[in-house]
Amino acid sequence: MGWFSEDPGGLNRVYYNLLQHLPQFGIEAQGLVAGTSRVPCESNGQVETIGPASDPLLLRWWRARRAVRGALARNQFSLVVSHFALYTFPVLDLIRPHPLVIHFQGPWALEGMRRGLSTKAKGTIERVVYRCGTRFIVLSCAFRDVLHRDYGVPIERIRVIPGGIDVNQFACDFTRREARERLGWPHDRPILLTVRRLVRRMGLDDLTVAMKEVCKRLPEVLLLVVGEGPLAEHLTARVQSLGLKHNVQLLGFLPDQDLPTAYRAADLTIVPSEAFEGFGLVVLESLAAGTPALVTPVGGLPEVVRDLSPGLVLPAAGANSLSEGIVMALTGGLVLPSTEACQTYVQERYDWPMITARVRDVYLEALR
Repeated sequence: MGWFSEDPGGLNRVYYNLLQHLPQFGIEAQGLVAGTSRVPCESNGQVETIGPASDPLLLRWWRARRAVRGALARNQFSLVVSHFALYTFPVLDLIRPHPLVIHFQGPWALEGMRRGLSTKAKGTIERVVYRCGTRFIVLSCAFRDVLHRDYGVPIERIRVIPGGIDVNQFACDFTRREARERLGWPHDRPILLTVRRLVRRMGLDDLTVAMKEVCKRLPEVLLLVVGEGPLAEHLTARVQSLGLKHNVQLLGFLPDQDLPTAYRAADLTIVPSEAFEGFGLVVLESLAAGTPALVTPVGGLPEVVRDLSPGLVLPAAGANSLSEGIVMALTGGLVLPSTEACQTYVQERYDWPMITARVRDVYLEALR
C-alpha cells in the first residue's frame, strides 16, 4: 500500500519487514508501493513507487501498470505477491501467468479506508483480486474466517501466519524507572500506555470513558496515548469534558526509536480495539519490551496473548470491561506475567526470521 517510513501502519510494517528479511532465506524480491521519490533511495533500489497515494487513482493505476510491465520485461519472476488489492487490481492481466500469493491483512472495504472509492467498489475490487489467488496468508484465525466467510476464499488455500517483530529492536536492558527518567515521565504514578492510530475502530472513546471510573479508584493513574489521526481533537475535548486532564494525555506522534523506551516505562499497555483488529503488532512490541498488554476480545488480539496469560484478554470490549480490567491489573487482582516471561514468549514465537521462514514456505507451496 505505502512505504512504512512515509505511511506508518501495520500493513506497511509487515511489507517493509518482509522485504528486509526475505533475502536471508534465498528469495530475491522487488517491491511496488504508493509513495514519494524517496522510496527507491531508502530501499536501495529494491522498491519502486507509483507516485504518492494523494495522486488521482487512475494515474496511480496507470503508473502501476507501467511499472509492472517494465519489471516483468527486465526479470524472470517466479511469483507475484499482493499486499493490497487496490494496486493489484489494475495489473491482474499482466501477472496472470504467475502464481499469486495474497497477504490478506484486513477487509479493506469494511474498514472504510479513504481511497476515493465507495465501499461497494472496494468490495468488488477485493473479490476480483481474491479470485485469482493461489494461496492466501492471514495474520490470525479470526481473519482466516473473515476471508473464507465474507469473500468466499476456499479454506484450503488459506494459511495462518502471525505478524513478526524485530525482537532485538524492542528488547530493553534498563529498568522501568530508568525508562521513565529517559522520557521525563513521573516515577510515582501508575502509567498506562496505548499506541494507536486515532480512528473510531481503535476503541479510544471507550478507553477515555473507562478512565473516568478507573480514576475514582486509582486517582493517580496516568494514561498516555501515542498516535495521530482524525480523532485527535475529539479525544482532546472528551478528556477535558470528563475532567481527566490530570489523568489522560495525548502525546501525538512518537518516533520509532523512542517506542521501546515508552513501552518499557509503562506498567501496562492497553489495546481497546472495538472492530477489525486482525492481529495487533503493538501487542508484540509491548511484550518484547517486557510490558504486558491488556486486550479486548476483538479479531486476532486474543490469539496473540492467550497462551502467555488468558487473563490478558478482557471478557468484552467497551468502557465497563476496560475499567474493570485496568483496575484489577493495577491492584493485583490480575496476576501479570513478568518482564522476562513477556520477552521470552515473543522471542520464541514472533521473531521476524522465524515468521519469514514460514512465509517462504507458503511462497514455495504456491510454486508447486
